[in-house]
Parts: sequence; C-alpha cells; structure tokens
Amino acid sequence: MGEEHRYLFIDFEFTMPEKSGRYKGFYPEIIEAGIVSVSNDQIRDKFSSYVTPVRFPILSERCKSFLHISQEQVDQGITFLELIKKMKELSGNYPCTIITWGNMDMKVLRNNCQQVGLPFPFKGKEIDLSMEYKRFFGDQNQTGLWKAVQEYGKEGTGKHHRALDDAMTTYNIFRLVEKDKRYLEKPEPTTIGERVDLSKLLNKFA
Repeated sequence: MGEEHRYLFIDFEFTMPEKSGRYKGFYPEIIEAGIVSVSNDQIRDKFSSYVTPVRFPILSERCKSFLHISQEQVDQGITFLELIKKMKELSGNYPCTIITWGNMDMKVLRNNCQQVGLPFPFKGKEIDLSMEYKRFFGDQNQTGLWKAVQEYGKEGTGKHHRALDDAMTTYNIFRLVEKDKRYLEKPEPTTIGERVDLSKLLNKFA
C-alpha cells in the first residue's frame, strides 16, 4: 500500500484593507498559516508560522486589531515561497485530502500562487467542512467554526483567529461529524421475509 492517505487540516489568516482605505488592486494575502497533517487517525505533524505578505507588506490597522497580529510578527515570518515548499512537504507530494472551514482559504491560496507565478502546491480532494456540516445538520446558514464546536458542547482549541488553533478545531469537528455519520449509517431494516417464517405461514393456508 505504501504511503497512508493523508488529510491536511488548514487554516490561514489574511491581510485586510482599511475600511476607508483605497488599496488599489488589493487582494488578501496569507499572513499566518496553521496546518495539521493526519493519517490513520493520528496527528503526524503540525505546522504554524507567520508569513510575510508580498504585494501589500504593511498591515492595515484594521487587520492588526482584528487578528491581533503585529507588523513585526509578519516581517519576521517565512516567505510565501517557503510556505509553498512546506505545504508540498506536508502533503508528501501525494494526492491528499485538504480540509478547511469555508472556501476562502483555498481561494486565497490559489490567488496568491497566481499573483506570484507559483504552482498550486496540492493534488487531491478539497473539502469545505462548513458546507458538510451545514448539509449534515440541515442548517439554513453556514455556521462559524467556533459556533459549530460549541453546538457540539465543546470548546475550540486555543484562540480563535490563531491559524493553528483554528486548524486543530477544524480537525476536531471533522472527527465529531464523521463519528455522527457512522452512527447514523444504521444497518438496513430486516425484510418481512426474515422476520416471519414464510414456510410456516404458507402451511397454515395450505
């Protein structure tokens, strides 16, 4: 069989423009990455780092206050190229299943790769767990990550809007949802033929 199938639970934090600011050509860039690599139901690796933005290197006040990330932290972060290399390494260059909460993480990663001319680092299936959760529970609206955890009567891991903590929380919800799915996959009900001995029944009428 070789390599076990890998699941990567990923969360990114991105740059944000000032509400009033006119950032010409602004697009969100990854400034923090959290990745949890899982195979055989075991956490194999965890990765967390700040990332230096390329196009808009100076963080907006709104971004700093919302995410509690300082300019110094991103200035000392790894480059986007180093992040791509790390993600390839974590995937083992095999097709793996990428799981995120919401579809923004992969959209921003794809766009960031395009902007700097780097190939997208992943092969394999991408799952937006918030949509799975919505379908599974029949919710009208998409639920926020930490609200979803609380609906399970649990607490999120660490701090919300810390990339690795959010990636771990996504992994924990994935496990809870999978467990519930298995619980709901009850065996097929028995047919009437199995419950009633038909031969006895037919003899009666013979």
